Amino acid sequence: MLEKIKESVAYITSKTSVNPSIGIILGTGLGGLVKEIKIIDTIPYEDIPNFPVSTVESHSGKLIFGELGGKKVVAMQGRFHYYEGYSLQQVTFPVRVMKLLGIERLFVSNASGGVNPDFEVGEIMIQDDHINLFPGNPLIGKNIDELGPRFPDMSEPYDPTMIELAKTIATENNIKVSVGTYAGLTGPTLETPAEYMYVRNIGADAVGMSTVPEVIVARHMEIPCFAISIITDLGVPGKIQKVSVQDVIEVASRQEPKMTLIMRELISRI
Repeated sequence: MLEKIKESVAYITSKTSVNPSIGIILGTGLGGLVKEIKIIDTIPYEDIPNFPVSTVESHSGKLIFGELGGKKVVAMQGRFHYYEGYSLQQVTFPVRVMKLLGIERLFVSNASGGVNPDFEVGEIMIQDDHINLFPGNPLIGKNIDELGPRFPDMSEPYDPTMIELAKTIATENNIKVSVGTYAGLTGPTLETPAEYMYVRNIGADAVGMSTVPEVIVARHMEIPCFAISIITDLGVPGKIQKVSVQDVIEVASRQEPKMTLIMRELISRI
């Protein structure tokens, strides 16, 4: 695995001179942050040795290098999901690559279903914790000691300093945000009413099909993480409706400018 990571890094560094300090992973319908980046280089995933290729229509599949908020960044425009048939190690492979490229912080966005009865469609939720409901963990198998410990601590999966600063930025810009726990499930089915209730009962505020594996791997390598969700539908009794991917993208796209502002300002201030 380490050799494959280094091979990918060697290819990428041959194609760009940008040394990123910030890594960004953009979720469904949330690729607009890229418009804020002063793009220097773009590398399609299919050109990178050992990189998976995104098979989801709403994920474009490019690694973007540039500047945002005065920082050098690398952004994944399109992420990988377990439901595409990739292993959790493949899903998180780009995070390993970004670490070796030099990132010091990871920013993640996602579209998710809200199970907190106080939430509304379009709610912006900053994650302060997560529950791993994937059938496994990306760290299972031989540990790569050069990257992190066998048993990494997960008492602070999301960086409290960045959470507080993001809340301040939201208040300054009159953006309503909530803070909560995200449960990560495999998909690709959206949840049944009973599954929504189960997720709520075990302590989650939102549920989605990403983010958790990437954050586990980032924390294994001691990268501080910040994650933000846009609640695109509700899994609350009496408020559950049939939802299509197009509905999810529509809500995410509508709320994206607020999320983008928070992330851009946060990157510029840290």
